[in-house]
Amino acid sequence: MSQILDGKLVSAKVLDSVAVEIASMPQPPTLAVILVGDDPASQVYVGNKKKACERVGIVSQEHFLAAGAGQAALLSLVEELNRDLNVHGILCQMPLPSGYDYDEQALCRAISPAKDVDVFHPENVGKLMLGEPELLPCTPGGVLELLDDAGIDLAGKHVVVIGRSNIVGKPMAMLALQRNATVTICHSRTKNLPEITRQADVLVAAVGRLHFVTADMVKDGAVVVDVGINRLEGRKVRGDVDFDAVAPKCSWITPVPGGVGPMTISILMKNTLQAAKLQRGEA
Repeated sequence: MSQILDGKLVSAKVLDSVAVEIASMPQPPTLAVILVGDDPASQVYVGNKKKACERVGIVSQEHFLAAGAGQAALLSLVEELNRDLNVHGILCQMPLPSGYDYDEQALCRAISPAKDVDVFHPENVGKLMLGEPELLPCTPGGVLELLDDAGIDLAGKHVVVIGRSNIVGKPMAMLALQRNATVTICHSRTKNLPEITRQADVLVAAVGRLHFVTADMVKDGAVVVDVGINRLEGRKVRGDVDFDAVAPKCSWITPVPGGVGPMTISILMKNTLQAAKLQRGEA
């Protein structure tokens, strides 16, 4: 029987640790969150981040722009926040509204690397590639926290990542490599995918397709980490892994919801604290 990698439990531990450290600081860190448009899902995500800030003692700023505000207005706000010495972390809720002339890559480059708590800026991505990250990408960093809490050592393991996005797939592979894993990245052009995934000691699914990973793709005793969030009717979400079919074969597995999702926000809080310490010369 598989054991559950409980993101709610581990996230609470991370948040408690962050809260303890912030409580000892003369001034708390400040996180500025930008929301463009009125997408309901994005509003929920921003609300969850605000709640996490309140829990750990981070000052939360919310900046709202109309969907049609435009790239120039967005970049002007980012530059204002870059200059504000009282703001230590900046993130813009993605995706930006469609149908308008927004450039997400230009936005990522505009946020100061020192305040880039999402770790999207090319400078921070480069540090990750060099094995010298000052901040960890939130979702992959959350996966590592889950594995560490369960005592799962990646050294010498074969880690297979399904998905090559800049947000999860690529940084997850780099972090696993830095833990001395042997890493394979699979994607839409990969041939014989089940043959490769069955070799995985640790399988990370990040493709955004409901129940993409089936039992025949997983070897007995594997650790399976489901990063997928697929929305069903109503408010239900399910992952990329067919949990009921796959779980009996695993040693450890993440549920959806309640697995990687809570970890992403807890690492964001951890990054905001670390960014503040670096900017104040305390790290």
